[in-house]
Formats: sequence, C-alpha cells, structure tokens
Amino acid sequence: SDMDYQVVFAALDTVCEDNISVMCGLSDLPYGATAKRLVTCMRQIQEHGRALEPVVGSFTAVFHHYDFDAQTPGNGYRTLVKVLLSCLLHIIHKGRYIVSNYNSAFFRADHNASEMEAYCSALCQLRALLHLAQRLIHDNEYGQLYSMQDGDLSRRFVQEYSSMHKACFYGRCLGFQFSPTLRPFLQTIVISMVSYGEMYGKQQSGMGMAALSLLTSGKYVIDPELRGAEFERITQNLDLQFWKSFWNLTESGLIAGFCRIASCPVQVNFTLTVPPVTLRLPLASDSSLTATVSPPIAHCGPGPVHMRLISCELREGQDSEELLTFSRSDPPPISASHLPWVQKQPRSPFLLIHFHGGGFVAQTSRSHENYLRIWSKDLSVPVLSVDYSLSPEAPFPRALEECFYAYCWALKNCHLLGSTAERVCLAGDSAGGNLCITVSMKAMSSGIRVPDGIMAAYPATLLTTDASPSRLLTLIDPLLPLGVLTKCINAYAGADCQTVQPAVGSSSLSTLGRDTAVLLSDLTQGASNWIQSFLDPMRTSGGVRSLSSTQRRSQINDTRRTSTHTSTPNCGDHVDYPEGFEPLRAECLAFIRPTSCPIIRNPFVSPLLAPNNLLRGLPPVHIVV
Repeated sequence: SDMDYQVVFAALDTVCEDNISVMCGLSDLPYGATAKRLVTCMRQIQEHGRALEPVVGSFTAVFHHYDFDAQTPGNGYRTLVKVLLSCLLHIIHKGRYIVSNYNSAFFRADHNASEMEAYCSALCQLRALLHLAQRLIHDNEYGQLYSMQDGDLSRRFVQEYSSMHKACFYGRCLGFQFSPTLRPFLQTIVISMVSYGEMYGKQQSGMGMAALSLLTSGKYVIDPELRGAEFERITQNLDLQFWKSFWNLTESGLIAGFCRIASCPVQVNFTLTVPPVTLRLPLASDSSLTATVSPPIAHCGPGPVHMRLISCELREGQDSEELLTFSRSDPPPISASHLPWVQKQPRSPFLLIHFHGGGFVAQTSRSHENYLRIWSKDLSVPVLSVDYSLSPEAPFPRALEECFYAYCWALKNCHLLGSTAERVCLAGDSAGGNLCITVSMKAMSSGIRVPDGIMAAYPATLLTTDASPSRLLTLIDPLLPLGVLTKCINAYAGADCQTVQPAVGSSSLSTLGRDTAVLLSDLTQGASNWIQSFLDPMRTSGGVRSLSSTQRRSQINDTRRTSTHTSTPNCGDHVDYPEGFEPLRAECLAFIRPTSCPIIRNPFVSPLLAPNNLLRGLPPVHIVV
C-alpha cells in the first residue's frame, strides 16, 4: 500500500543518517578507511532512496490497471516495486545491524562494508530499471504490458540491457528478492556453474569436469564479487553448448539414480518409441467423421516420438504385449505375468500428458521423474511425459509436431496406457507450458478433441524481446537472464539452427536454469490439486488460484562507472536518465540478437499473439507463476 512504501523509505533515510552520523562522529574507530567507505556508500543509498520514493509513488498509483483481473493483483510493474522494496529492507536490516554492533569486538567492518556496497550497486541498477519501466508506461498504450509496435523502444531496451552491470545480483545480493529458503539453492547453482565454466573445454568427461569444478568452487564461495563477475561473463555471451553440458550433469546416471532412490516408488516407469504412422481420430464436432494426423516431418523427415509412461499402480493395458512392443527400455519392463503378487488395477478414467520445460533446448522427462511420480500417486492417474526433439538441432515446428502427435497417439491408444481418457489434462513448465497451449490450439485447428484442462507453470507465451516489465526483470534473474533467454528463443526459431540429425533416442539434456524438480517442489501439491479438479471435480473443491580483494573491487567499481557513451556508440539510441544519475556498466558488453525472426510472431510459437477466437477456445488454463 501507499503507507507501506512510505514507511520503508522513511526507515531507509533514518538508517542512512544514523550510519553516517556514527561513522563520521567518532574519530577513534579502529577502521578508518572502512568507515569512509561506509559513509560514501550510505550517502549514495540515501540519494537513490530520495530519488526513488516519488517514482514508486507514481507506480503504486497506476500499476493496478495492469493486473490480470481484480482477484489477481499481479503484473511486472508490481514485481519491480516489490523487488525494490525487498532490496531496501535488506539495506535497512544491515544498516541497523551496523549501528548496533560497530563497537563489538566481533564486528567485521570490511565484510559489512562490502555487503552494503553490493546492495548499493543493486539499488543503483534497480533505479535504472524503474526509470526504464516509467518509459514503458509512458510510451505504451494504456493497460498494455508490452510494446509490439515500437521497435525503437525495444531496440533501446536491448542495447541498454547489453551494457548494464549485472554481477552485483549474482554475488552478495544473490536471490535477495526470493524466500530465504531458496537462496542456498540459487547459490549452489551459480557457484556450480561458474566453477564448471572454469573447467569447460578441457579434455575431461562430464563427471570429470564436475569433480574438478568441485575442487575450484571454494574461491567462489569465499569471494562473492568474483562469483558475480564470472557469472556475468558466462551469461553475457552464452555458449549454448556449455549451457547444455552443464545442465546435462543433473541427468547423469549417478545423480538420476540417487533421485530415483529418494523419490516416490512406482510400479510402471519405462520409455516408449512410437513409430511415425499416420493416425485417424474422430472429429470433435461429429464423431462419425475422422481427421488425419500426420507424423512429425519438419526438418529431418518422418521420425519416431519418444515418451515415458509413469504409473504408481499397474493398470489394465500397461503390461500388454502391444504396448511393450513400443518399449525402448533395456532391459524391457517386466510384465505382471512375471510378478504374480502385483495386483493389476482397472483403467483410470483420467490421463495426464506432460511436456517438460528447458527453453526448447534442454532437459528430458528423466529429470522430472520425481514430481511426476508424486502426481501419479496423489492423483491415481497414469502420466505420459513426451521427450520431444530439442533445438537448435530440431527447431520449430518439430517439437510442436511431436507433442501434438504424442497427444493424438495417447487419445487413440489410451487403453494401452491404463486409461479410458474420459478426462485428459496437459501439464508443463516454461517451454512445456508453451507446448501445452499450442498443442491445444493445434487440436482446435485440426478439429479433434481438445484437452479438458491445462496446468502451465511459468509458461513462455510471448517469445519476443519486445520491451516489457518482464524483460526488465531478466536483468536480475539468477537462472534465466535475457542473454540466455534470447539464445534459446533464437535456437527454437531456427535463427541459430545447426545441422539437423534425426532423433534416434531421447536427449539426455537437463533443465535450462529452471530445474523444475527442485523449483516446483513447493508448488507440486497445489498444481496436483488443480489437475485433480479437472480430472475428477467430485474429489476436490479446486486448486490454488492463479510470477575480493579491496584492490580488485576498486577496479571493478571504476569499470562499472564508465560513461554510457563508450557502451552505446549510437547516441540516438541513448536512454536519458535523470540528471546526475547513470547506471553501472558491465566490463564486457552482451551481444543479444533481437528476436526479429518472423517465426517468433507465429501464434504457435508465441500463443499470446493468437487470434482471440482461437484463445477463447482453449480449455480452462491454470497458470503457476
């Protein structure tokens, strides 16, 4: 509320005054140089705070116009303000600690000064983001979150993002905007990535590099500034193969084996390979007529589709010889005839079809097994997860074709999957959420049955780099910064297409920064309840409703403050900040290719751009953000 932000800014100003007074008023402090650093830092924070208060006031007056609806008060502008206030609360907490403990024998002056300087840098960058967000509100149509027509605005945004300093968000301030329980996980991911990056390219196996990375990770634990700078370097100009290689570690046999041991036991878990055979399905409008569904053919010709069937209980059809002929498990699954103590259950009236996330370039069903097993048990439903072909080797529309074909095959062969398919729900995260929506759109366009519901976790619905508050937030995203995002999007669109080879087996790539098996652990129950509300409305009332050394530090600070004229050679695209203010600049510029490929604006790539009549035909959609 208005009062909340005013209280925060008043507390910030008081804390700054108290710190400045303490550090300037005592001449006998044993850490004079550090005290001067703190005074300089607190004065900068105070100046940022006084400039930001009216800006936040202007946002609170209008950001409710951008909410999804009156019952869902959420949008990117609200999130930017919440992130800023979270940063200010951290500064207030640290400032009060310094004032209360500076005379203590255990007070670590240099550590606390470094912490405050890190948050000062983060505050400076957030101030720049809020200024850019103001420009968006001013230049966009009323109530419109993103700019689709103003190419100049989007180009200036991408250019500004490319040169802005981001390392402060990956060092001491990493994950400040999230729950404290999530920060250790984010630290582990970032430290692992920068350590792995140091070893990447050396003649070692994946696990060998992982072992060497473990030995070098210590310096990134004790030196947050070095960690942040290295993470920024890696993600500014991302090597997509490095990204794949790193996340592939989570799907190694050793790690996957441990995950399986710790996860919910199931009686059915094996992979299938469905050959490319033309299917015929009844039309939704007239079941006496049929529609023809061709197998996937884009880029590499007709090819099989790979899937994983998970079921907590063995059901009718799941041990049939017909289904086992599709199995690609080695050794093949053991049928119930060989396990007489296993009681076979009747077919479930429900079926859950899952499309994994991973930015269209990474991951398989293997890394999602943990929560898919839980869903199968809690919902008493068979789960079919599709291992679609990945980009850049197989760009759009290959993944969509395979997922749509898998959906149609499942409808036609549900009796083999242990289901009567009376109610069918699609579920997916990130890129998988995109595929849930676009598969449903393709089903509508083809005239066949549409699923009964969709559960999409943070789905990718607009794959452009058009300026928006969501794109601004990628500056501080610890797992999916814009440089990574655009690489994945361009790969999916075919802009970074490589030599295409037909898929022979499922990919062993893991998650693109959103390791859903971990990040969605606290959302699994809510998503599970919602899926159940679609599959069996009588059993539930509904689901959750629905986004170093001092010398090196000095060198880094000098580099950050380089004038924007050295970073943005075309002064016509220069963003005009308030007089006397300039954001910090990165040591190396990011090369971000704008998502200008026409394919990006295809409604089956960016479903948000689909015609309203097509979107209205979608089944109920539950979005987890």
